[in-house]
Amino acid sequence: MGPDVPLLNDYKQEFFLKRFPQTVLGGPRFKLGYCAPPYIYVNQIILFLTPWVLGGVGTLLYQFAVNTAILEQTNQILHVVFLFLPFLWAMGVLPPLDALFLWGMEQLLEFGLGGSPMSSNTKLLVMFLISAGTAIASYFIPSTLGVILFMTGFGFILSLNLSEIGFAFKHTMSSHLASGNSKNMHRGLRMQFGWREFIFYVTVLTFALLEASLLHQFAGFSSFSTASPQAIASYVLILLLTIMWILREIQRVYLFGVFRNPFYPKDVRTVTVFMEKQRRLMKVGVVRRILLTLVSPFAMIAFLSLDPSLQNLHSVSVCIGFTRIYRMVWQNTENALLDIVVVSVAQMLVLSPDLWWNRSLDTGMRLLLVGILRDRLLQFASKLQFAVAILLTSWTEKKQRRKSTATLITLNVVFFPVLLTFIAISALLSSPLLPLFTLPVFMIGFPRPVRSWPGPVGAAACVCSDTVYYQQMVPSLTGALQSALAAGSLGLSLPGSHYLCRFQDRLMWILVLEKGFTYCGVNIKGLELQETSCHAAEAHRVDEIFGMAFEHQEHTKILSPNHHFGHILTPCTVLPVRLYSDARNVLSGIIDSHENLKHLKDDFVKVMVWMLVQYCYKRSKTQESPGSVNKNKEGLFPESQHSGETERSQAPREEDSFSVDTVEDWTDDSDIFDLQPSGRMKSKKEPGQIGTAPKLHLSIPGSVEAQALQEISPEDKLYKAVMLGLPAVDKGKQQEALPQVEFSCSYSELLSIPEEWRTAPLPSSKVNEMRQRFPEEWYQFILSQLDFFHLKEKPSNLLEDLMKDKALKDLYIHGVLSCCFGLFGLDNAVPAPSHVFRAYTGGIPWSVGLEWLTSKPELFQLALKAFRYTFKLMVDKASLGPVENFKELVNYLEEYENDWYIGLVSDYEWQQAVLQEKPYLFSLGHDPNMGIYTGRILTLQELLVQVGKLNDEAVRGQWANLSWELLYATNDDEERYSIQAHPVLLRNLTVQAADPPLGYPVYSSELLHLPLL
Repeated sequence: MGPDVPLLNDYKQEFFLKRFPQTVLGGPRFKLGYCAPPYIYVNQIILFLTPWVLGGVGTLLYQFAVNTAILEQTNQILHVVFLFLPFLWAMGVLPPLDALFLWGMEQLLEFGLGGSPMSSNTKLLVMFLISAGTAIASYFIPSTLGVILFMTGFGFILSLNLSEIGFAFKHTMSSHLASGNSKNMHRGLRMQFGWREFIFYVTVLTFALLEASLLHQFAGFSSFSTASPQAIASYVLILLLTIMWILREIQRVYLFGVFRNPFYPKDVRTVTVFMEKQRRLMKVGVVRRILLTLVSPFAMIAFLSLDPSLQNLHSVSVCIGFTRIYRMVWQNTENALLDIVVVSVAQMLVLSPDLWWNRSLDTGMRLLLVGILRDRLLQFASKLQFAVAILLTSWTEKKQRRKSTATLITLNVVFFPVLLTFIAISALLSSPLLPLFTLPVFMIGFPRPVRSWPGPVGAAACVCSDTVYYQQMVPSLTGALQSALAAGSLGLSLPGSHYLCRFQDRLMWILVLEKGFTYCGVNIKGLELQETSCHAAEAHRVDEIFGMAFEHQEHTKILSPNHHFGHILTPCTVLPVRLYSDARNVLSGIIDSHENLKHLKDDFVKVMVWMLVQYCYKRSKTQESPGSVNKNKEGLFPESQHSGETERSQAPREEDSFSVDTVEDWTDDSDIFDLQPSGRMKSKKEPGQIGTAPKLHLSIPGSVEAQALQEISPEDKLYKAVMLGLPAVDKGKQQEALPQVEFSCSYSELLSIPEEWRTAPLPSSKVNEMRQRFPEEWYQFILSQLDFFHLKEKPSNLLEDLMKDKALKDLYIHGVLSCCFGLFGLDNAVPAPSHVFRAYTGGIPWSVGLEWLTSKPELFQLALKAFRYTFKLMVDKASLGPVENFKELVNYLEEYENDWYIGLVSDYEWQQAVLQEKPYLFSLGHDPNMGIYTGRILTLQELLVQVGKLNDEAVRGQWANLSWELLYATNDDEERYSIQAHPVLLRNLTVQAADPPLGYPVYSSELLHLPLL
């Protein structure tokens, strides 16, 4: 698509132009084409009058109350804001009440109470109420020591993953009351929270309470000076911040996102090489984790417990400020450390007690202001980078250059102070900067929670056949993320941080939702694998960025610059993850080789023999010992079961009518128009016959079926019996009942083929031919490999007797020939590649042999499985060389059986094999456009997944535009401008990663709790 793709379709432009004034006017038609219900008018009038009423009430309060300069300025600002409310409402900028309420709670919880954003509305509300109650309760504690212990204890407890701890405790109690099912269910949870974690948390809490109480009791009454105990704690905190910052940066591939890290391993492409080079950095990560988890919190508690502001009891500012920071020490250790260092440095530099900073604010409120200022400055920088990227790329990227681009850039340059004001207001409100249609036209999006989307996490996804690949890899990816987050190699990860992972054609989008002491809650989404042109363009740029960072560093200089600086994606590190690698190759020269195809049938016979023997042997393990074989002539098939199966079995059409060898079966007195067989055929029933199977009357479109047998006139027989469009079929021979098989070895019943599998209508000439082709040495070798350990009593010469039993061998000859008859027919021609492909996929054209085979579903599945194994064997022989002996062939087949799934990508079993983590999967495909056959192999192994950090504000801004454009402007064009490829903003991938129905990820996990202990 070109750069001048319409922002809105024509009919949507007309609708949008009508919607704007109608929204402002509240619904009156005024020839706008729409009519609204009466309650719309009432609501709109109330909406417009409410700001004026509030403004009037405020003005009266200002006039009769204390008239200060601050109140007058507030009054003027509110009048201006109220004036623009109708415009903001019409543009969809004002937030919905639910989003505004949740955003307000989240901001108060994070910046007022020291907590973290939550992954659900319920958790947010509960945590907000508990945290607010804690701050209020601290106000009424009479002693300073009690206040410190209360704040320290509850600050630590509330920073833990209470939901998972409660869930684990619930299942622990149920495991003592219930049976083993609950124990097994809880076993996975104990890996995250068990006695080890419980003891650790209790120990840390105990030492924290002891430290806070002792320091405050014996050294907490001195004022701050350069030699005071609190100043000494400040020096320690400054040193800790410096060390932790250095240890975090040297674990990433780029320092500050700009220069190549000289300590990071170069040219990492394999797991073994990477892990060997990563050992030093892993030690660095362990040191940093200890400093972050244990040393820093206790150092900060020491600084806070020595603060003289705690002597001022019953102060609202002290209760709010210190309740917040005592919790933030554990909840968000890195930011708390930075805030305390900034406050302590300012306190050292500004020692004058007359300044406003020292006179009017206690330490808790200083930390609160510094925390808000830090967050808003970081947001301002990210939003400014996002805005500049849109401005520059709208001209530098040729495919983004529209006719209006020059005009928009000029307006942004001229009104740059206004743009900075918009960015500042957006950062102040912690709301996304909304680029209208992702053009350099910026608005302030309405405030919303950090997770951006309502609804439960992971509740919706566009599930397809590719979803299983993400389901399989997420547990391993979660473990790798756990180590990376704990070590700090992913940088400063906070709630609202976004990461992008890449491996081959897979893209994983990671969103951090919660974070606390030794835990992190994330959501992982998987993007589509079927790449569109836009998806492919952005994925290619992602590969280019990661390739430059991780794979092409052999000849780069030390501290070489990041050539993609300014892109919203900054590479961080690579993670070893256990997943499937996908290899696809063209099978030209293999599947179309006459030599390979010539041996295909012989190999199929061998594989089918092995398959049948294995099937019967496994089935024999479920049967009783054959000591009763001589007592029961029916062996494994009792008379009732045998007769029932015979009645249920369907005798297919006689195959003899298709062979010249069966001409002798025709009789002169046969009536070709008779639905019943002749008397001569009826009388051919053998004396030992148990029963006959009913004749199969197949319903085929385009034919006239024979009706129920009844007396009809000879002249009507022709019209009742002619099968239009079908070849002539011999109706004069009825299938004979199978005679009882007499085995020379009583144990042969254990390996006997089921009787309903012996009913294939095979001509005797073909049976004799198969007897000549039957691989008897291979058959005996397979039997010699059986152990029969499950039998309590067995003769020493059991295997020899089985090999000498000709009746048993004849059964296998008949069974193998039946499968060959269904898949290949009775001719001896070399199969064509097209027939091989259709046989592999189960799409062989209809035939009598296939009809009989498919009527035995279990046998058909064995035959199909054997054929697929045979094809894979053909590919392996062409690639690796011929099979030397029977032992090697058995190894091949056992490996296929145990370690492979050989089938089709569309099979349900393929998806189950992926989830069960079969080591290898193979599939055969065909490209009709190019006329080539392809093989696809999935190999389960530990490989390196590349991870990069995204600009959080760029993602939030594009998601805000997506919400505005699809919900407010109702732009439903699938080829709209804002979804086209943008190699710098990754616009198409960002839209995909949004929650449905606006986005379309193929996989979205529930909230994943990562323990960072």
